[in-house]
Amino acid sequence: MAEVKARTVLWYMAFFGFIVNYMLRINLNITIVDMLAEKGKTTPVANLSLASSSNATDFVRPERLSLERGILDWAHISYEKEGFHWNEKQQGALLGSFFWAHWILQIPGGVLARKYGTKLIFGWSNGIGIFCCFIIPLVSYLGYSYLLWLRVFQGFVTGLAWPSMHVMTAKWIPPNERSKFVSAYLGSSVGVALFYPIFGYIIDLIGWESVYYVSGVVGTFWFISWQFLVFDSPAEHPRIDESERRYIEKSLGASVQNTNPGPTPWREIVTSRPVWMNVVAQWGGIWGLFTLMTHGPTYFRIIHHWDVKATGFLSGLPHLMRMLFAYGFSMFADYLLRTERVSRTNVRKLATAVCCLLKGLVVLALAYFGYNSTAAIVLVTVATMVHGAVSSGPLASVVDLAPNYAGIVLGVSGAIGGMPGFISPFIVGLLTQGNQTIEAWKHVFQLTAAMLIGSGILYVLFSDSTLQAWNSGCCTTLPDVNLKELQALAEEKKPLNVDPDVTTEVDDESKTKPENDEK
Repeated sequence: MAEVKARTVLWYMAFFGFIVNYMLRINLNITIVDMLAEKGKTTPVANLSLASSSNATDFVRPERLSLERGILDWAHISYEKEGFHWNEKQQGALLGSFFWAHWILQIPGGVLARKYGTKLIFGWSNGIGIFCCFIIPLVSYLGYSYLLWLRVFQGFVTGLAWPSMHVMTAKWIPPNERSKFVSAYLGSSVGVALFYPIFGYIIDLIGWESVYYVSGVVGTFWFISWQFLVFDSPAEHPRIDESERRYIEKSLGASVQNTNPGPTPWREIVTSRPVWMNVVAQWGGIWGLFTLMTHGPTYFRIIHHWDVKATGFLSGLPHLMRMLFAYGFSMFADYLLRTERVSRTNVRKLATAVCCLLKGLVVLALAYFGYNSTAAIVLVTVATMVHGAVSSGPLASVVDLAPNYAGIVLGVSGAIGGMPGFISPFIVGLLTQGNQTIEAWKHVFQLTAAMLIGSGILYVLFSDSTLQAWNSGCCTTLPDVNLKELQALAEEKKPLNVDPDVTTEVDDESKTKPENDEK
């Protein structure tokens, strides 16, 4: 039986880690549909036409028992038994609260991961967020403010996760495999695609409270697996094949230093044009992604009158397509890099043009044709799907620029580029306050399209994905590694033929030899 590579195990653990990470983000997006006292009208799954909405019936909440209600009744604590009376502004604040403080730990996430390792930081960042799921139902009944601030805390602590993973990516993944590996980050899309419909059915059968217990149990299983199967670098892995370890270390060469490469070049990072272009691309991409992801269930429920099961399924479908598209596009991007048909910078520009420019045009079409329910789901699906190219664009470019500081650079990018996570819900709340109409949502989608198209144009015109001089004091390009030798080592598990007079271990000279033909 073929031996499973350590990189493959790492991909799957990162993949499922991001599934859990996004499960924590989106569970409120779907449960809020059932938590509210007034839900308007709903339509069966098979009935997706606005024209037929006149046949819909008023929603009547069935009487349900729950652990939380039992505890509150026993303690003689009053609560809203018929559902929560939150207006559009309160709903928008609640949906965006996860991101209010999320950006604060973006930069510390990269710094802490460099010091203590991704295994610890990423694992416990998700782990604490998972624990919060178990207490959300009870806190929700205690009061709106309690739930709001618990979501703020949950978003705050999980802010460490994304930038910390880039530190591990830089230590484990050869340059020409990064697009494919970073597609594991799009486990976030699978989390949305998988759990939106599952949560929809759980809500319909049992109640919204159970969603958070399912989230907690699933997350706990991943957390335990992460602690046993993941290690911060190939050198620390006790079960990695020796030839795989040599292949990784040789391919990374001098671009990544396992020891401390020196003080963080903050001035160079903050004044770097390529870094800021990644921030711009992240800003537009996250604005588009989170607007559709966070408000999609509400949009489909109110504008198209879909019931909770239809809302869950049709809100999750686009994100499954996003993951599949990300994986396919990443293989195409790595092929272009491996065959040297296109420079690294132009590959990243191509991917960003797809995930920002093309997506922006599709969202613009949604603004004008979203009144039709069939067109709405097709356009939302396509817009979310093409965003999968981000794994071969800005996300991968961050590692290209500075492998030694990838976590910190992604932290800078996430701290600023992640702000649309709470700005967008606030603006949507203002635009739709007492005005849940197609015209109001048209303005929402027009603004989203402008953000996507504008950021995409700027990135294509001004970005750069070559290794930056400030990544190391002595290295301005990637090390000289013969691609065919690396492929032979990976496939045949034989040592590199670096020099017939030296051993198979990579010597100091080969680690620092510069590559002159990096594109």
